[in-house]
Amino acid sequence: MTALEPLDARTPQRLAGHDLVLGFGRTEVVHGVSIELVPGRVTALVGPNGSGKSTLLRTLARLHSPESGGVSIGSGERDALSMSPREFAREVTLFAQTRSAPSGLSVREVVEFGRHPYRKRFAGLSPADHAAVDRALDITGVSAMAERSAGELSGGELQRVWLACCLAQETGIVLLDEPTNHLDLRYQTETLDLIRDLAEDYGVAVGVVLHDLDHAARVADDVVLLHAGRILAAGPALDVLTATNISTAYDLRVDVHLDESTGHLRIDPVSRHDLRVTEHHQSEGNTR
Repeated sequence: MTALEPLDARTPQRLAGHDLVLGFGRTEVVHGVSIELVPGRVTALVGPNGSGKSTLLRTLARLHSPESGGVSIGSGERDALSMSPREFAREVTLFAQTRSAPSGLSVREVVEFGRHPYRKRFAGLSPADHAAVDRALDITGVSAMAERSAGELSGGELQRVWLACCLAQETGIVLLDEPTNHLDLRYQTETLDLIRDLAEDYGVAVGVVLHDLDHAARVADDVVLLHAGRILAAGPALDVLTATNISTAYDLRVDVHLDESTGHLRIDPVSRHDLRVTEHHQSEGNTR
């Protein structure tokens, strides 16, 4: 991937969810949660499976209707739920966790889908559309495969193609659900760097769901730790990702320390086997 170039259509905005109650049928999974995504900052949503983080992100993207509460955009708090699909798509883009492999389309054609909010019906791509697609292909490192069939790509390659499609949409609010899934170490790192670029260099409000707590600690300005559909803790990573908070949320002992060379938190789960090894070493020490 290369350094992020200017994306002219992007206008930084805030996105907020207010007292959101979310459910599936009669099962309530998120209980009165409020969250705000701020221009120029990355907010990571973390928590165990079933904590409600992906459902919350999908609600902010209008893919899940709240039982109660609302979603607003901008300082004027426009009602995001009443906006037209085209109007909303010019403000917010979502990188979804699951996307099917497109059949019969080239990589470039898939990325061109990201320009749908700006295209007139039956009209071809404008020069601005082509420029946005080319930038998105370059940023995500998939330019060389632009003419390949998307259906022939590996899972990691296709992940980057869908990310390019989202970037081609050029919005001031970007939501990402597990963007590092299926990526190798290099592209995990470059994707996290790209997320930081969006916030730091272009003032985008970024909300990202992550399972890897080390990734959250590295990329996020703010972390929202969810547990059983409620916010257990929210704020800077150093304040939220403590051994006590993580152990409570995941029902697992963890060791947390600050890596002085990088300034990042390191979060190490302690498994049953780790405990056995520790106990074994302690017993050996006692018998010497």
